[in-house]
Amino acid sequence: MARIKGVDIPDNKRIEIALTYIYGIGRKLAKTICKDAKVNPNTKAKDLTNDELVSLRDEVNKYITEGDLRREVNMNIKTKMEINSYEGTRHKKGLPVRGQRTSRNARTRKGKAVTIANKKK
Repeated sequence: MARIKGVDIPDNKRIEIALTYIYGIGRKLAKTICKDAKVNPNTKAKDLTNDELVSLRDEVNKYITEGDLRREVNMNIKTKMEINSYEGTRHKKGLPVRGQRTSRNARTRKGKAVTIANKKK
């Protein structure tokens, strides 16, 4: 099992798909990395040679991924919360941030529904 950026890449998947297991790498970036590293995106991860693995690691290191990206995203959220922007207040309240309605949905962000006594009149 190959390791790139501290993440175990699944052996039985194509390398184009296996790279998406790294936080911050999607399908499009995985295709670009394969192209730049001169690796066939259809080869399985277990069939990669050591030279191909080294070139893939070098290409992945050019992008911000995994811990650095998570840290950057969390710092951006904290900054928004500190300056009391609209998005920051939504993060603080645990409500949807990107303009979704909350009157009848948003259960993922709001949590389990809590009934209020004597609400219906």
